Amino acid sequence: MVDEELEARLASSGGVLVEGPKACGKTLTARQLAGSEVLLDVDDAARLAIGIDPSPVLEGPTPRLIDEWQIEPGIWNHVRRAIDDRGEPGQFILTGSAAPSDDITRHTGAGRIGRLRMRPMSLFESGASTGAVSFADLMAGEPVGAPDPQLRLADLVELIAIGGWPGIQDLTATAALRANRDYLDEIRRLDVNRVDDRRRDPEKVGQLLRSLARNTATHASLATIARDAAGDGVVHRETVSDHLDALIRLMVVEDQPSWAPHLRSKARLRRAPKRHFVDPSLAVAALRADPDALLADLGSLGFLFESLAVRDLRIHAQAVDAEILQYRDSNGLEVDAIVRGPGRSWAAIEVKLGVGQIDAAAETLLRFSKQIDTSRVGAPAQLAVIVGSGYGYVREDGVAVVPIGALGP
Repeated sequence: MVDEELEARLASSGGVLVEGPKACGKTLTARQLAGSEVLLDVDDAARLAIGIDPSPVLEGPTPRLIDEWQIEPGIWNHVRRAIDDRGEPGQFILTGSAAPSDDITRHTGAGRIGRLRMRPMSLFESGASTGAVSFADLMAGEPVGAPDPQLRLADLVELIAIGGWPGIQDLTATAALRANRDYLDEIRRLDVNRVDDRRRDPEKVGQLLRSLARNTATHASLATIARDAAGDGVVHRETVSDHLDALIRLMVVEDQPSWAPHLRSKARLRRAPKRHFVDPSLAVAALRADPDALLADLGSLGFLFESLAVRDLRIHAQAVDAEILQYRDSNGLEVDAIVRGPGRSWAAIEVKLGVGQIDAAAETLLRFSKQIDTSRVGAPAQLAVIVGSGYGYVREDGVAVVPIGALGP
């Protein structure tokens, strides 16, 4: 899906920044459209040239791929200047797996360099979803109908544990789980220090990762995470905030913001974000769990399934210029995902692992829709429940039921 987004953005911008966590496939994606490349993480000469005379680094058939540009953030302004001088779209593709410590330079790309967020693959992209239910059609208010994709619970658990990382899809489940644990070890030992050249204790980072994993798809506050991470010791709130910021800049953690619509009721909105890894497999890796352990703890599995659904919803939403939010108010009413599209288009989605939870989820959605002031924000395009298995259909009350193994673009 991101291939089409990149091609479209190159046609309208002088350059495109493709950013996302390492190992999500940024370089390979960019290479499919690039005319030439320079890899700053391995090209010592290119890094040296940027500080002396960057023009050779910028020259080459276009689009020119500059991989891991944040290693030498000074290249940003030179790319911007080259785009201005050439006056043509599709000149550069920049890829990066971390936001540089000085973010000011990136704002000068406005109007010249578009940004494209890349994540691990959705179930549709990895071939685990039939795509029979179109996300775009959902947002257009089209009725849902799809055969059972025959995704068993054991299959779903394995997909959650392995994740959407393209480089490990052909490995055995055991090897993929080990690769994900190694990935997190690299993050906590090295990458959190490289992101801004600050020394962080890998043990404390590991404690934070495990706490985030235990609190996946919840509104856990920094204070709650600090207490949970500390165990019998002490982890300060400020330490959690600093480490969490590093993980967000490495794009391995991606919070889900709250939606603040106009309400008919007097309920107060809660603005705390929900906590997610960019892929639920990282939560599994942080807990050092495996599919058998997940099947033995269906409560925790439900939160991981929600995180999987949010990952896929984000990927599909980005393709239609929408975003994924969530809702919670002082009356205890919560909605797992709010899709906010262009203009006044929006949809509300509950995520439930078991089909036995559909009735309660539908009731929540209907109660929620009645308290939204639709005269100000518009009527919802769709109320839907995403489930782990079964058929796709529309209930008599108008709520759509969507098996995650059928969700596609």
